[in-house]
Amino acid sequence: MKLSLAIVALALALPTVSYAQDSTAVSTGEYPNTFSSGSANVSPFTNQSKRFNDWSISVGAGVPLLQSSDLTSIKNGNGKNLFGYSAYVSIDKAITHAFGLKLQYDRGETRQGWFNTKDPAPDAMAVGARTQYDALSILGDVNFSNLLRRVDNHSPYRWALHGYAGVGTIAYRAYQKNSKGQRLMTEVKPFQLGSMFMQAGAGLKFKVNRRIDIEGRLMYVVTGDDEFDGGGDAYSAINKRSEQVSDNFFNATLGLSLKLGKHESHLMWHDPLQEIYYKLDVLANKNQDIEVCKKGDADNDGVCDDWDRQLDTPAGARVDGAGVALDTDLDGVIDLYDKCVTVPGPVENNGCPTTTTGPVVETETKLEGIEFDLNSDRILPSNTPILNNAVNYINSSNGAYNVIGATDTRGTDAYNQKLSERRANNVKNYLIKNGVQSDKLKAVGKGEKDLKYPECEPATKCPEWKNRANRRVYFEAK
Repeated sequence: MKLSLAIVALALALPTVSYAQDSTAVSTGEYPNTFSSGSANVSPFTNQSKRFNDWSISVGAGVPLLQSSDLTSIKNGNGKNLFGYSAYVSIDKAITHAFGLKLQYDRGETRQGWFNTKDPAPDAMAVGARTQYDALSILGDVNFSNLLRRVDNHSPYRWALHGYAGVGTIAYRAYQKNSKGQRLMTEVKPFQLGSMFMQAGAGLKFKVNRRIDIEGRLMYVVTGDDEFDGGGDAYSAINKRSEQVSDNFFNATLGLSLKLGKHESHLMWHDPLQEIYYKLDVLANKNQDIEVCKKGDADNDGVCDDWDRQLDTPAGARVDGAGVALDTDLDGVIDLYDKCVTVPGPVENNGCPTTTTGPVVETETKLEGIEFDLNSDRILPSNTPILNNAVNYINSSNGAYNVIGATDTRGTDAYNQKLSERRANNVKNYLIKNGVQSDKLKAVGKGEKDLKYPECEPATKCPEWKNRANRRVYFEAK
């Protein structure tokens, strides 16, 4: 039961996911706006984040048959059916897995009346007609197979039923022929008020492969014009024979679609349910042992060497999540050897102050560990304890300090210089707001000229933890 509910929930969510796929991005430090998903690490939908092709080109040809007119193609006066020809080409854009748009051009010729106008009139009463037309329309495309597919349908997705409807402009020349010969009866130009028309219908598609679809389509075209059939003006003898006021026709076609793009599948052929079934089957059949710590744990500090930033931690030292030995008071003596864990002091005095009263005086020290995200100058929450210790340390010292900002080697020299200055100023401002005298601090940016790990030039040579260690702010006594 729980699995069924999970499948339904995923099926409801996946149509949106299928065309708005998330990709992680570096946080800017700002809260997400009210229109986002609520995650600060969601990037905009771009061409790079798409998973499916969504453009295609379609062509086809078929037979138009006038059905609602005074001169018809189907079962006219002498019981003879007359067949014209038609062709179309369209540019197709899929908006979602169930809806798309088509810009379509149609060209063709209908034939109607008692005889084919290519033949002579059989008698003085017989009338034949033909209409050459060109049409341009915008069609909405609804994929009913994706909308109506059953939850328990596990069959391969190769057939799809589509529905089409749209409006456009049609231009035509209608000719009439009788025993006296052939003449032009009506001509309509495109993009005029009287040239508007509608068409709607359905098509059945078959997916041959990832690039090609074949489609049989039946459309009903409403011309809105009583002269399209070649009967002449509305009050002519032919147009008085019936009460039809609009010459409409069926258009049956067989076409081919070429799907464009670099991805394996097209959005209109994406079945969210089948993707869920596939992933569930993979999980159900997957049986592999997860290997932890492929590189081992050389210093036995409980942090795998794969992500251990300090591979030679002394035995017995407490470490943080990155495998670095803890130095609570940031005096350069790790807690294992520090006799005064919470009070900074020089290394030669085992991390304890040289005096029990008064400020600590020293000529040079470095407070490490203030790191930053890529391309960011935002102070991270993990930096707060380090900075608070720095406030206490600097206030207890008589010296002045340079607050030095640095970057990794990604980006230009000019960009990295400005970024390092912003990082140094942000840390300086934080210290001042928390009680440090402003005349004790000076912000200095060194860009990528002062790397903690110089071997990371370029950045691709090093693991990410080393590049992150290069993106830092530290202190030096003046």
